[in-house]
Amino acid sequence: MIDHMGNLPKGWVLYDGYCGFCSWWIPFWKKTINKCGYEIAPLQEEWVRAELKTEDRLLNKDIILLFTDGSKLIGADAYIFGMKAVWWSKPLGFVLDFYPFGKITRMFYRLFNKNRFLVSKVCRLKPVIPSVKPEK
Repeated sequence: MIDHMGNLPKGWVLYDGYCGFCSWWIPFWKKTINKCGYEIAPLQEEWVRAELKTEDRLLNKDIILLFTDGSKLIGADAYIFGMKAVWWSKPLGFVLDFYPFGKITRMFYRLFNKNRFLVSKVCRLKPVIPSVKPEK
């Protein structure tokens, strides 16, 4: 996928379009993500499903940072990488990557990820793909 300037981005931040929190959070950071050379897209977009070659029921499990070479970072590792790519969050990104903080960061991510639909409901955050219920 080519960006709006006609350039190939470094990669894509792929988020769950079924999740209200994800559908709010990632687009909220779109300008910062774009300044780092990345684009954003819901995991459920046709080209993403084709690129990842993943079953639809597995698409809404985690955030994925997909690089142009096909490599991926998933979950907390995608967030930590992103933090390290932004000048003002770089120090925190490095701290959150090292033991014991890295272990705590990944544990917190898994806990939050498991409960993000509840957070979305409580905060009344609407998903970008509201018509389809995700499979658990």
